[in-house]
Amino acid sequence: MSAERPAEATTEPPRDTSGDTSGDTSAGPAAGFDPRHLRHHGDAEVRGPGAGLTDLAVNVRAGTPPGWLKARLAAALDTLAAYPDGGPARRAVAARHGVPEARVLLTAGAAEAFVLLARALPVRRPVVVHPQFTEPEAALRDAGHRVERVVLDERDGFRLDPGAVPDEADLVVVGNPTNPTSVLHPAGAVAALARPGRTLVVDEAFMDAVPGERESLAARADVPGLVVLRSLTKTWGLAGLRIGYVLAEPETVAALERAQPLWPVSSPALVAAEACCKPAALAEAARAADAIAADRAHLAARLAEFEEVRVCAPAAGPFLLVRLPEATAVRARLREFGFAVRRGDTFPGLGPEWLRLAVRDPATTDRFVTALAKALAER
Repeated sequence: MSAERPAEATTEPPRDTSGDTSGDTSAGPAAGFDPRHLRHHGDAEVRGPGAGLTDLAVNVRAGTPPGWLKARLAAALDTLAAYPDGGPARRAVAARHGVPEARVLLTAGAAEAFVLLARALPVRRPVVVHPQFTEPEAALRDAGHRVERVVLDERDGFRLDPGAVPDEADLVVVGNPTNPTSVLHPAGAVAALARPGRTLVVDEAFMDAVPGERESLAARADVPGLVVLRSLTKTWGLAGLRIGYVLAEPETVAALERAQPLWPVSSPALVAAEACCKPAALAEAARAADAIAADRAHLAARLAEFEEVRVCAPAAGPFLLVRLPEATAVRARLREFGFAVRRGDTFPGLGPEWLRLAVRDPATTDRFVTALAKALAER
């Protein structure tokens, strides 16, 4: 999506709610946003009546987990009588990123890490950069914090402007590449958000779907207060297993670890973490990232056939954010044609005219485009 004119992100200061942190704190483009939408995720589109739909709503790579990983998980069932030992997996993650083991914390998915950060750190003025994954803000709200939003502008391609974040913010959360915009921010722009006394949380849940993992900060030890979150659920199809990890300064890792319950990650999840950090698995993930890039280009090219459909570009994740008139009605019609897509209005900074589409193989994309043409024609 090309910028119509230079535009700055909008800062949304918290509203005085007399101690009630459950209401909407926004006062800008996302004013009136229902905070209950923060807990709406793509899997809701394919539950119940949607279980048989072709899934373009969830960003987990299709056809996963691979057979070799299933075999490793099956073998792990013989170890369930013993308490989990996270040591081997923690060392494997550290070696994979070239960091000391003390900088690694294993978690039950990236979602647990957001909860730990919200509860364990002495946060006074948290800021979340939107549109992005909504769980960080939800976790902060649940922990009693009032959250400020920096809402990036569509007219500027949802690009990050470090200067838009208030200097006084002591915790900043940003996704890279960002869900749902699929924007990959330059590593330098993200690192520019760091400063002494601030915790900078970078959600890199989809970074392994980016060829070469360019712009990743995972291995950086020179950025003060940096916390990088990674997930193994997207590329490897392990959303139901819940496995992710934190990369941060040892003091931060220790503080988060103290907030965890005993044995927070199951033995099968630990086996998966160790296995997915092996050289052969990393090579497979790299091939998958290249394939996703090609499939994403095919999807973007097919969507360009529709004059009324605008694609947020350039995109780097395994999904595309699109804007089209009457998207709510189109989404409902697509369900009748057998396709589930992710609504966009549950992301602060977006409205009902937005949809997010997961990247699938070209044959699935072509079937979807045929259904989309019918849905657009029947509005």
